[in-house]
Amino acid sequence: MADFGATDVELENFRAEARAWLEANFPPELKGKAGQASEQDEGGEISPELALWRKRIGEKGWAVPTWPTEYGGGGLTPQQARVLQQEMARVGAFNPLMFGMGITMIGPTILDYGTEEQKRTHIPRIARGEVRWCVGYSEPNAGSDLASLQTRCEDMGDHYLINGQKIWTSGAQWSDWCGMLVRTDFSAKKHDGISFLLVDMHQPGIETRPIKLIAGASPFCETFFTDARAEKNGLLGELNRGWTVGKRLLQHERASQTAASGPGGGRQAPLTDLAKRYVGVDEKGRIADPDLRTRLARHEMDSRAHSLTLMRAFAESRGAGGATNTASVLKNSATNVAQTRAELTLEIMGHQGLGWEGEAFSADELQAVRGWLFGKAMSIYGGSAEIQNNIISKRILGLPDTTQST
Repeated sequence: MADFGATDVELENFRAEARAWLEANFPPELKGKAGQASEQDEGGEISPELALWRKRIGEKGWAVPTWPTEYGGGGLTPQQARVLQQEMARVGAFNPLMFGMGITMIGPTILDYGTEEQKRTHIPRIARGEVRWCVGYSEPNAGSDLASLQTRCEDMGDHYLINGQKIWTSGAQWSDWCGMLVRTDFSAKKHDGISFLLVDMHQPGIETRPIKLIAGASPFCETFFTDARAEKNGLLGELNRGWTVGKRLLQHERASQTAASGPGGGRQAPLTDLAKRYVGVDEKGRIADPDLRTRLARHEMDSRAHSLTLMRAFAESRGAGGATNTASVLKNSATNVAQTRAELTLEIMGHQGLGWEGEAFSADELQAVRGWLFGKAMSIYGGSAEIQNNIISKRILGLPDTTQST
């Protein structure tokens, strides 16, 4: 791996390498179709072109460009990864594995806390997109107060036995593995006695029940564990010290949710172009509605400010081992930008932004409605906006903790 001090010449040489590889390996039929990347992670069939692209980028290691090469990653520096991202955007390419929790949450956490055996067992398969992961955190009585979780884990000598329930388990019905928090010591204080386990989902002791959402999709599940089994080598980190591991995973999750692209991810067409098409232009070629022009300009400034702050935070995090508490700031910022964009999109489309089905609406119009509805969840998943504000106030601003009773 090259060091962080790569010269401009070295970066331009890598840019040429990345451009040539993308031209030779990215299927042109997929240009600008980043939305397809989530289809397999949502249980759907994928096109032959997408399957080929997943295979090629997985074998190259560029789906996880900065992960170590010995575990199937690309071994790139952050600067090289940024160049790769720029070159992918230039040709309309996208990371087809970007939506998986293996890449965004579980993989980075295993790299942080895993044994060598765990890294070599799980990381290469995650890097190649060969396995799907879900995360078992929230429970019916342990949502924002996650440390109150009650899913029981007993040491049976040669394995662990798990009984309990998780809720809002994204993609559990399609997952091969689950990274989950369980209580291994009921006599300890609630933040103690918690462990993090890697659990095989393909066993009779695990049942998933999808939860239907207002947007029409069912990515979330209730997940029930009845005498489910976890192997001893599935313990990630130390026994009864899983709260530390669990918090680190949440940092990685929030860091992955800072792109402000909203549901579906990928590059999005400028809202100004959409407004000119639906609202029309005046005699000077400007968007006809002056109030809408002002609000679009304000949104564009917020979006660009977020992007620049994200780049700065990413550069600063290199010396901090990756995700930091700054992810809480950016997670809330990304939520505000994405939700504002969704609201503006429906306003611009007018009555064409109110459809649910039927030939009177284009695929983009129908997706805009569903994206707007699903985007409301951004305020909650990965830790609610209020939880992020508490983290920001205590761990970044150093304000007193007013959330604990005396």
